[in-house]
Amino acid sequence: MTLAPELRRVYLFSAMNDEEIARIEQSTRVVNLDMGEDLFHFRDPCSHFYYLRSGCMKLYRLSPEGDEKVIDIVRPGQTFAEAVTFMEREEGYPVTATAVQNSELLQFDSRTFTDVLKQSSISCFKLMAVMSQRLRSQVNEIDRLTLHSATFRLASYLLEELQKSLATDYTIQLDAPKSVLASKLGIQPETFSRILNRLSGKGLIEVEGQAIRVANLDGLKDQLLESP
Repeated sequence: MTLAPELRRVYLFSAMNDEEIARIEQSTRVVNLDMGEDLFHFRDPCSHFYYLRSGCMKLYRLSPEGDEKVIDIVRPGQTFAEAVTFMEREEGYPVTATAVQNSELLQFDSRTFTDVLKQSSISCFKLMAVMSQRLRSQVNEIDRLTLHSATFRLASYLLEELQKSLATDYTIQLDAPKSVLASKLGIQPETFSRILNRLSGKGLIEVEGQAIRVANLDGLKDQLLESP
């Protein structure tokens, strides 16, 4: 079965013609990971980038003390490690990638991708525009992590996830362990749990395992105003 229709939905290839898509497809491989299995490690040679079909991945670094800092959580429909394609590959991947659920990915060859781009200015400009949007999103994320309180960060995250969710009962299904989400938001796990308990005690949310139901939407939004 051809991968071409699926590849065209990936922003990196959306402006490519049939011939270019065919070249990408020839070097594409399917990768399956079990929960807890590593895809690549920090400083591994970076010859590929990836698209997540299903499951969930975490990208993280370890501090000199051995503490894990989650840089990003990758969900289905997202790509990752593509930025390394344009960097000095001798430095290797800047993070470790681990499956937090059983996951299926498409693996793309970086050199094939850059060779195609060298021959297509249209694809290059399209890619630059989308990457600029993603950079802006990352800057906003840095702003949220550095300028606001832990309560603001968690409330903001829940509101964003609720907006993405199609659930009509205001329930968010967390697709990663709470410890991973806490690291992503720059919050200590015990602080993360205390904030959840406090928001629950105020009647703003209800927590049951990996499910969080927003019981008072306006009240949760007020947390953004109350928290510096």
